[in-house]
Amino acid sequence: MWEFAFAGALVEKRITMLRGANATVVRYRVLRAIAPVEFMLRAIVDGRDHHAVTRAGELPQIDARDGGALVRFSNDAAVELHSDSGSVQVAREWYRDFDLVRERERGLPDREDHVHAADVAFALVAGESAHVSASAPGAQPSQPAAAFEARASWEASLLARVRVTDPELRQLVLAADQFVVDRRSAEVPDGKTVIAGYHWFNDWGRDTAIALPGVAIVTGRRDVARSILETFARYVDGGMLPNVFPDGSEPPQYNTVDAALWYVEAVRAYVGAFGIDAAFDVLFEACAAIIEGYRRGTRYRIGMDSADGLIAAGEPGVQLTWMDAKVGDWVVTPRIGKPVEINALWYNALRTLADLTRRRGLPGKEYDALAARVKASFGRFALADGQGLADVIDGPEGNDDSLRPNQIFAVALEHAAVDGRLARDAVDLCARELVTSHGLRTLAPSDPRYVGTYGGAREARDGAYHQGTVWPWLLGPFASAHFRVYGDAAMARSFMRPLLSSLRSYGLGTVAEIADGDPPFGWKGAIAQAWSVAELLRAWDGLASA
Repeated sequence: MWEFAFAGALVEKRITMLRGANATVVRYRVLRAIAPVEFMLRAIVDGRDHHAVTRAGELPQIDARDGGALVRFSNDAAVELHSDSGSVQVAREWYRDFDLVRERERGLPDREDHVHAADVAFALVAGESAHVSASAPGAQPSQPAAAFEARASWEASLLARVRVTDPELRQLVLAADQFVVDRRSAEVPDGKTVIAGYHWFNDWGRDTAIALPGVAIVTGRRDVARSILETFARYVDGGMLPNVFPDGSEPPQYNTVDAALWYVEAVRAYVGAFGIDAAFDVLFEACAAIIEGYRRGTRYRIGMDSADGLIAAGEPGVQLTWMDAKVGDWVVTPRIGKPVEINALWYNALRTLADLTRRRGLPGKEYDALAARVKASFGRFALADGQGLADVIDGPEGNDDSLRPNQIFAVALEHAAVDGRLARDAVDLCARELVTSHGLRTLAPSDPRYVGTYGGAREARDGAYHQGTVWPWLLGPFASAHFRVYGDAAMARSFMRPLLSSLRSYGLGTVAEIADGDPPFGWKGAIAQAWSVAELLRAWDGLASA
């Protein structure tokens, strides 16, 4: 919502998007005026992917409609414009050479042309409103004025499910809803999934599994959580889940070592919150298949080492962990060997499956025994006193002792792989070297490979992505780990509170993807990221009930 004050008038412009439809409504309301206020709106339209730019050429087909216009591009993109007040006149002209400053910063084409498709004109007196909508063909709202009341009613229903009272946290509940979208299929006609971030991401296996507890469980949306988990269960193959889910006829891409293990954690959280229901058998079988796949071995040399029970993964040219930046043939952080967070997730998954097995009325001793072995082997990650845990062990060149935030998961997960002095060292080390007001750095500033600013062309950006760039989502597990070690919920929450200030900057009302590692920790990347919002909600809720 914006307010414009000029002369004797005050005008409010408010935008909302319809649930379940590709449609946006803009409402103009005159709050005060000493005379009628005349509006002339120019509809500027593009028909392109969000990674592309438009250059002037053949104009799209623009046809006048009753109260609006239909714009059709040669690539089959189309948008319908409509106004419930005044007149709509087709324009048909190019607006040329818009300067795209952010694109230039990213080393991308920085000039773009737009189609001036139509003009909308109307006049309003004080107290009157007009509505202009833009939608996919056929999705035009029949009652645009009701869209705002419908949105308010929906948001009230979301907030009624949660116990948080802090205004910023209640806003995060609304932000979490923005990532939940449909992924329908013949097998799951009401399937749901989670968009990883806006504007550049689709739904990803890893991101969805990590975000699910905060997006759907903490917010009391059992139906959404169940739909996502059941949908994912159908894609388990060789113990793995896709990193990138299929769109249309595209095959799934099974190139992640952690998505399946995060799925088991999401199932644990779901069963813990909602108990056993009709979905339990499907979810249990999916978790059991994941554990068995990792024990036997699967793609990309992912599998359990019989010598110590730990999970090894990776081969040259492939990025499998969440630190997955790759430019051409350059894998920035290959992490081949036994990554610390993968084995923390492995231990957590084994303990989870043991518990789920007992809920089925069967003994879980096999998984308990293997979990105990993994925990005993976790001592291999331990560094000298006060130095925390190695990032990767048994790699092609030995162990990697880089100071990264991945060790925090060994303390933060429900079933912690380390405790005592090792847990405290990991938390203190991360607090001292990696924690910022906006998240955790992905590499300590003392490391010669550290890059403190995320920017430039793609190679520079991807080279910094996990080499110092700050990720807000990591503050969730850090806060959980800090509480486990020190038992002070207020202190643990204090690490996350600065993030709430971001709700009024960058992506309004939500939390961004990343920030610079160097002060002033400027926001970068996607303006809204699912796991940034979700992990803040999950951790805060867990600490509130501690």
